[in-house]
Order: sequence, then C-alpha cells, then structure tokens
Amino acid sequence: MSKEISQILELFPFSSGVSTDSRSVAAGNIFFALRGESFDGNNYARQALEKGALISVVERDSEFGQRVAAARLNPDYGTQTDRDRLKRYILVESPLRAFQLLAKWHRQGFRIPVIGLTGTNGKTTTKELIKAVLSKRFRVVATEGNLNNSIGVPMTLFKISMSTQIAVVEMGASHPGDIEELVNVAVPNFGLITNVGKAHLQGFGSFEGVKKTKGELYDYLQEHSGTVFLNVDNPDLFKMVDDRPGINPITYGVKHQEVEVLPVTAHDPYLRIKIGSAVVNTHLVGSYNVDNVLAAIAIGEHFGVPTEECYAAVAEYVPTNNRSELKKGKHNLLVVDAYNANPTSMKVSLANFEKTEFKNKCVILGDMRELGEYSEQEHKEILDLLAAMDLKKVILVGAEFGALQEYAEDIDSKVKPLFFADVEALKVYLHKEHLKNHTILVKGSNGIRLQSIIPEL
Repeated sequence: MSKEISQILELFPFSSGVSTDSRSVAAGNIFFALRGESFDGNNYARQALEKGALISVVERDSEFGQRVAAARLNPDYGTQTDRDRLKRYILVESPLRAFQLLAKWHRQGFRIPVIGLTGTNGKTTTKELIKAVLSKRFRVVATEGNLNNSIGVPMTLFKISMSTQIAVVEMGASHPGDIEELVNVAVPNFGLITNVGKAHLQGFGSFEGVKKTKGELYDYLQEHSGTVFLNVDNPDLFKMVDDRPGINPITYGVKHQEVEVLPVTAHDPYLRIKIGSAVVNTHLVGSYNVDNVLAAIAIGEHFGVPTEECYAAVAEYVPTNNRSELKKGKHNLLVVDAYNANPTSMKVSLANFEKTEFKNKCVILGDMRELGEYSEQEHKEILDLLAAMDLKKVILVGAEFGALQEYAEDIDSKVKPLFFADVEALKVYLHKEHLKNHTILVKGSNGIRLQSIIPEL
C-alpha cells in the first residue's frame, strides 16, 4: 500500500465523509477528483478545498496534479497560505482506485451480512424488494436508485454505519471483469444473480461472456466460502453454481416451491402468487417479477424475518422507478418499464403484455442498445413478435428499429409500425395525434429517453 493511500486511510476517521462533486462538497469531506467522459474532477480540486474539504485526492499525471508536484519543488512558490494548501493535495495514480480502496477498508470495519446482487434483468426491482423485506426487522443500507457501478458501489458502502445491520449492494456490468472489480470492493458474504440473459452483448461479446462476467460474483463467493441465493429453476444459474463446488446455495423457485401465479384481469392487473395456502399480493405488473419476489422472500426468511412479514413487505412495496409500474397517464393507462431494455427483458415484457386483458393495447418501444453485431437480428425478432400480437398501434423509436422499416413492411402483421428517429420526433407526433383510451406498454433502453414522453400520454 502506497504512503498516499495510507495517509487517506489515516485521515478518514477525522473527516466528515467523502465527496466526488465539488459543487456539493461539505466541510471536512475528503474530495476525490474523479474523471469521466464529460468531466474531470481534477479541475475542481482547489475549489473543493476552498469550500472546506479536508483534502483533495488528485490524479498525479493530470495537468493539475503535475502543477501541484512542480509547485512543491519550488521553495519560492506563492504565499504561506498557498504552500499550506499544497499539503492538502494527495497525489495518487488513480483517484477512483483510491476511492474504492477507502470504501473497501470502511466496509471491512463492519461484521455484517453484505449481499451482493447482480443479473441481466430485475436487479433494481429485486434490490428494492429485498430492502423492503429486510427492513421489517433490520436497519438496512441498500444501493440508491441504480448507482451500481465503480463509483456507485463505493458510495453505497460509505453509507454503512455503526447502526447498519445488513447491506444490499447492487452491481451492474457491461464488460468482462466489471463484477470482479466490484466484488473486490464490496466484499460480499452473500450473493444473488437474478438471471443471465442477452444484454450489453457489444461489451460482453456473447451470451457466454454475460454468464462468465455475472459468474464473477459466484467465483468470489466460492473462494471466500460465501452463500448464494439460487433460483434453482433457472438452468443457467443452476449449472453455474453446480460448476463451483463449495458454494453454499439457498434455493428458491416457482417450480421448486410449487408456486402458482394467479390470473390477472384488467380490473386487477397486478402480480399475485400463491405459496402453499397463502396469497401474496404485489403492486408489480408482469409475471416475470415472480422470481424477484421469491428471491426477496427467500432472503428475508433466511435472515429470520417471519414469513408473514415478508409477504406484507412485498404487498406494501410500490415501484416508483419506471420499472414494472402501472400508472394512469393524462389520457391512457400506462405499463411503464422504460428504464432499460435488452432482448431478454423486452421479450418477457411483450409476452406478459399480450396475456393481459387490457383493451386497446398499444406499445411504444425504444431501441435496445449495446448489442453490437447482434443488434439487427435481435430487433428483427422483436418485430416478428409484434407482428403476431393483437395491438391497436405500434410505435418504435430509434435508429436500430428505424433501419428495419423495409423488413417490417414485408412482415404479415395486423398493424404496421410507426417509426420515429428519436423521442423528440415522437413528441411532435403525440402533440398532433393524441392517443386516448389505450393501455400502452412503454419500454426501451435508457438512452432513448422514453421516460420523457410519459407526461404526454
């Protein structure tokens, strides 16, 4: 460990916390000058100190870091105040890595269960359900929103305090090695992979690449004698655990538990399931959420939350994050699953929507991004599914769908899709052609920004 990292660790107990945003840095914070595609925190390291930061952790090879290093070698540099300020910059190879190491060190100061959570679909909904269930009996720290990346995971760990009893840490991935990086920061002793499917294929290269990367959570738990919550009905997950002897699995699953998914109607569209003689109600739309519910219940029961309280927590949870939400628009009933989309989640959403009894069904779908060479074929498969559905209107947004207009014309479908280059073009259409009295499924990759049309519907 470098002397600079040791210095940060020594100062942390005397700080008021950490910050990565100079605009909101508080007095006594340790400021980490992180760099991104559209920002460079090194340029704001001095501003952070002026706002009261205890120290600023700066990238040594950045332009600002080099200026600091040069100034320290100049005995005639500035005033005494300027020279004192120079001592409050800590130059490191990577402020992000320093940020992660500090978060790991902080996390390891607490002997509590830390549940690492990843998967292709359902991560955030499952995390929120787990938090709801565990909160019945414990003080829980959980990932906020979808802050599940190399910055978000450390931020979650820093929220752990002496009062925390369990932590739930969501981990996202779009490239090989992403989960390995995050588990070595979060140090989980429990893990859950919701599922593995076709997403971020451009980064992963193939479905096998998805499984390998998500499996990095299992690899870590195998190496550290951890426990996994396993959907034993999922053949991919079952094999991934079976291939890693030494992991302790706690199983759940629809078939495994003989769970019955109860029919839904237009008047009662929410997922309801029967476990034994008990009926569990939810405010979630889509039978694909049953696995997420069962995972949360399995985790709650393992940690001693009474079964009845687990069921109550699930029933009380109301999604508010554009995931599996049923909401009333200005003129239509909306099924909003618009935070993100990949081929696996798109297909199950369409299959579930097709089974509903809603009248005047319409879909507004956005491109599925980051599919690389698989993109054209996966979008064609969605068009094929749409052609066989009983829909009043099909609206498709984005360049990936747009490139397949000729393909769509050749499909024998009940309704020909309307194509829009982007969400702004769709808004112009919606202002002219008001959709009324439809039930509309809204789903697409986050970058398409379909959330922005919700007020128009």
